[in-house]
Amino acid sequence: MTPRQNRSRDRADRGIPEATVARLPVYLRALHSLQERGVATVSSEELAAAAGVNSAKLRKDLSHLGSYGTRGVGYEVEYLVYQISRELGLTQDWVVAIIGVGNLGRALAGYGGFASRGFRVAGLLDADEAIVGQEISGMTVENVDRLEDLIAERGVSIAVIATPAGAAQGVCDRVVAAGVTSVLNFAPVVLSVPDGVDVRKVDLSIELQILAFHEQRKAGGPGDYDRLAGDGPPGATQYVEAVEA
Repeated sequence: MTPRQNRSRDRADRGIPEATVARLPVYLRALHSLQERGVATVSSEELAAAAGVNSAKLRKDLSHLGSYGTRGVGYEVEYLVYQISRELGLTQDWVVAIIGVGNLGRALAGYGGFASRGFRVAGLLDADEAIVGQEISGMTVENVDRLEDLIAERGVSIAVIATPAGAAQGVCDRVVAAGVTSVLNFAPVVLSVPDGVDVRKVDLSIELQILAFHEQRKAGGPGDYDRLAGDGPPGATQYVEAVEA
């Protein structure tokens, strides 16, 4: 069992809800901002406001880590950063490969936030011969034919899929067969994976559609009329299904 799988099992054994796990990076980002400003301690109310949650939810989330703060003082920022980083597995480096080096893949390759959070991009791969061999962010794009070899040689733990939709499932099948159990998917398609493989999906078009729906409601568009008639907003079921997928 890999260290990542051990941590997932430990979280389950300690009863840390997935919703709490999803909020921990948000708390960590807020804490890093406080560190940069030289803040040594923070109250639950201040940290909750910075993270965009209510303080009761924050206190409950942090209690799962065994961190309860000090009455009248709050939480020690530096130690809480360590606790959350340890829980998320960020006290060690994780090796990442990006498959698909179009516009999005190039932007991801150049994103400086990966390295500062413990993620080291060790490979860029693409099927387009016009892209293979190019230097991007200090790395040479390699042919996707080398995918399995690159995963083994460089110890890739996380695969980032930024390919067109039609190629994504095939790439996913290959990375899983090569032993990768964590996938970040930017392709506009739902991937099918076996048990034990974690997939996080990022679909910017869905997020924009949801924002468009809310903008329409604020402007008194069809969503408001439908609710007055007792019906849900147009497309609401599709939105929910897409997000849950």
